[in-house]
Amino acid sequence: MSTLKADTIQSTGGGAATLTKQSAAKAWNNTNNTGTTINDSFNIASLTDTGTGIQTHNVTNAFDSANHVPVFSLDNNINQQWTQSLTTTEWQTRVYTGSVYQDASIRTTSHGDLA
Repeated sequence: MSTLKADTIQSTGGGAATLTKQSAAKAWNNTNNTGTTINDSFNIASLTDTGTGIQTHNVTNAFDSANHVPVFSLDNNINQQWTQSLTTTEWQTRVYTGSVYQDASIRTTSHGDLA
């Protein structure tokens, strides 16, 4: 078995190395969904509190199209949750109990290619 140790890996042209056949989340965050507080994140510039149970997640580095795939999970037993309003720079999460929108702690991530 061999061990590869490196501080920096670059392409032959000196830029960032391109990894093939791999995928990783290009943005993610953890929020309590009751405002604009981000508990932890990657590639999230800010949150917009769009209303009770509705939050817009704004990315730092844009996706190359609005076809990225955001998903999220909740701490509570909520019967409806979905994402919508996808653009290259944001997506919206909605949490609904069946009769009203509700704030709930969420973790969200999105996969796709960056611009």
